[in-house]
Amino acid sequence: MDNINGLPDDLLVKILSFVPTYVAVSTCVLSKRWEFLWMWLPNLEFVSPWDSRPGIVDFINKKLPIHRAPVIERLCIHINSNPHIKPEYIKRWIEIAVSHYVRELQIDYHSKTKITLQLEAESYFIDGKYLQQLISGCPVLEDLSLRFCCNDNLREFTVIIPSLQSLSLFLFGNSNLNRYKIDTPSLKYLKLEDWNDPEHYSWTNMPKLREAYVDVESSNHLKTLIGSITSVKHLTICCLEDYLYGDGFIFNHLEHLKLCMCPFDSSNLLGQLLKGSPNLQVLDIFEMKRNDIVCWNQPSSVLECLLSSLKILNWSAYFGRPQDRDIAVYILKNACHLKTATFLTDKRINDVRRLKMIKELRLSPRASSTCQLVFGEDF
Repeated sequence: MDNINGLPDDLLVKILSFVPTYVAVSTCVLSKRWEFLWMWLPNLEFVSPWDSRPGIVDFINKKLPIHRAPVIERLCIHINSNPHIKPEYIKRWIEIAVSHYVRELQIDYHSKTKITLQLEAESYFIDGKYLQQLISGCPVLEDLSLRFCCNDNLREFTVIIPSLQSLSLFLFGNSNLNRYKIDTPSLKYLKLEDWNDPEHYSWTNMPKLREAYVDVESSNHLKTLIGSITSVKHLTICCLEDYLYGDGFIFNHLEHLKLCMCPFDSSNLLGQLLKGSPNLQVLDIFEMKRNDIVCWNQPSSVLECLLSSLKILNWSAYFGRPQDRDIAVYILKNACHLKTATFLTDKRINDVRRLKMIKELRLSPRASSTCQLVFGEDF
C-alpha cells in the first residue's frame, strides 16, 4: 500500500480508469487521500451491479454535481424502474454532463415514459424541452439518435443542428407525438423509422445527405420527405401505404437502391424510383412481409438507368408471382450492362414451383450477354 501511495495522483487516477466505476469508488475508504481520487475519472459508468441498488439515485445526485474532472469523456447511467427517480433528476444529470463538455452520454432509464437520445450512444429524456436544452448545449454535435416510445408525453420537438452529420429517429406506434421539424443542412446519414402519422412534418433540404434508411407508415410523410433526400447515394425505403410521389424528383447521385415490396402498390413506387435514378448501379428488392403486389405498370419507354448504369440486381424472398416475374423479366430484358442478377426464392416455396420459377427466368431474354443468373434460397 505504501508503494501505491507514493505514486502521483495523476497516475493513480489513470490506474483507477482501468477498473469498473463501482470498484474505483470503493477505494474512497482506503484513506483521506483516496476519498476523492475517483472523482477525477473522465469515464463514469453507473451500471450493473449498481443499477439495482436502492441508493444509486441518491448517490448520483450527491456525487455527480461535485465531480472534479473538467471533461467527462463518457457518462453512462443505467437504472431499472425506480420509484425514487424524478424527471428533474435526469434533467440535472444532463445539465451536469453538458457543463463538463461530455463527449459520450448514455442515460438509460426504463419507465412508462421513455425517450431515447443518442450522442454516439444512448440517453433518455422525459420532455422535449430537455432535449432542446441539451441540443443547444452541443453546438458541434455530429451524431444524434432519438427514440420515442409508446405513451410518451412528448407532443412535438424540433431538431436544428447545423453541425449534425448522422441522425436516427425511431418513432414507435401510439406515440402522442404529432409534429416535428428537422433542420440539419450538414446531414450525411439518416435513419427514419416512423410508425405514426403526425399532423405536421417539416424537413429542410439536406444537400450533403449520402445515405438514407426510410421506413414509414404514412404516405404523407414519405411525400414530405422525398424532396429533401434526393442527394443520396444509398437509399433504403419502405412505406406501408401506397404512394406515388409524382414527377420532378430526380436522384442524380443514387447508386444503390434497396426497396421493400411489402406495400400492395410498391411496384409503382419501384417504377418511379427507377425512372428518377439515371445513375443507379445496384438494385436490391426485398419483402419484410408478404403482400400480393398489384399489376406492374411497365414504363412506356426503357428507363435510362437500365440502358446505361444498372449492374447488379438482388431480389430476396422472390415469390415468382406474375407481377414479380413481369418486373424481373423487364429488368433482364432491358438492363444492357447488368453483370449479375441474384434471386433468392422464399423458403416456403416447394421444389416444383421453385424449379418452374428458375426456368422462367433462365429462358427470359437478356439485354446483357455477360449477365449471370444466380439462384438460391432465402433464409
